[in-house]
Amino acid sequence: MFLWIPGVLAVAFGAYWVLMSPYSQLLGRYPYRGTGPDRVVALTFDDGPNEPYSSQIGDYLAGRGIRATFFQVGRCVERFPETTARLHAAGHVIGNHAATHAFHAYFVPGRLAREIAQTQEVLRDRLGRTPALFRSPWLWRQPWLLRAVRRTALQPVAGEFCHALEVFQPSAARIARRAVAKTRPGSILIFHDGFDARGGNRSRTVEAVRIVTDELLRRGYRFVTVDEILGIPAYQDTAGA
Repeated sequence: MFLWIPGVLAVAFGAYWVLMSPYSQLLGRYPYRGTGPDRVVALTFDDGPNEPYSSQIGDYLAGRGIRATFFQVGRCVERFPETTARLHAAGHVIGNHAATHAFHAYFVPGRLAREIAQTQEVLRDRLGRTPALFRSPWLWRQPWLLRAVRRTALQPVAGEFCHALEVFQPSAARIARRAVAKTRPGSILIFHDGFDARGGNRSRTVEAVRIVTDELLRRGYRFVTVDEILGIPAYQDTAGA
């Protein structure tokens, strides 16, 4: 009676793999890791800024001499503009994560292109620099989206989620254990210092980051930013970088 269910599930999984998997490259280049042999890893944070958690993460990492990459939502930057400025001043790289983090925006013609441009303007005003890195919310990709990103001189960047359920805040130990297990030379790990564009308690992510950095340093890893791990510019105006 339900012989159609496996077929539906197969189609759904295939669509997820093509459109949202960190590893899919079928619709265009969307790098998710570096390719060199060195024991380097890039920590990245999505959906912020979100206080006090973004500052707690940024300050902790800066205190350890670790630079990270924060893919920020335009609406959240407008909510916490000084946080973005402080992260940048501390040496962390700031990337574009669209303006609203609204899933339906992918299905409104021209909406994502406008959101990307809007966030570029917000970040340029706050940083005095224009980001060159973009990560789409949920890692969604479509051919027209990747073309639109590259037309604005942005490089799309994926990564591997530190833990599949990290956005729902399981224990810090669980998040950290999975993140460490996933790490290989060249890994780009995705954490969340916010949740969509709504903020949320990220205290367990903050603690997990401390555990992960301590363990990876013990294992001989060095922390770099996404632009360094991929060998690309962090900002479009590279003079003085």
